[in-house]
Amino acid sequence: MAQSVNPIPEGYRGITPYITVRDAASAIEFYRNAFGATETMRIMQPDGRVGHAELLIGSAPIMLSDEFPEHGITGPQTLGGTPVTMHLYVEDVDAFAERAVAAGATLLRPVANQFYGDRGGKLQDPYGHAWWVATHVEDVSPEEMQRRAGEANG
Repeated sequence: MAQSVNPIPEGYRGITPYITVRDAASAIEFYRNAFGATETMRIMQPDGRVGHAELLIGSAPIMLSDEFPEHGITGPQTLGGTPVTMHLYVEDVDAFAERAVAAGATLLRPVANQFYGDRGGKLQDPYGHAWWVATHVEDVSPEEMQRRAGEANG
């Protein structure tokens, strides 16, 4: 008798980012030190590249691999940038950003209070991926958010 398998594995509730980097092993170490990530799996290729790894940042999974240009798999450094920014809520955005920068991230937009009720800023990790990190500090109604957006863009 065939055993029933859950079609959506435990812990994968929605979209899971899958990022490609140069030197995945050092990227995993960076995400551990800067973002408090926990490595849950790593599959190595015979040539020493990371074929697939999975991390938890908070309770959210993220998958990553080394570049495999021979298969069209490249990261932001090879492509010359990224159009994607990953958003991450944290308990203390100021301390988080400080730790990330100390570990090698670049601060692209300083942490500040935002009109929509978050305190946040933008980082670029050493592998070219962009991250918006934030702490929610105020509940703002859609109407108030719209009013503030008009003032901010005024």
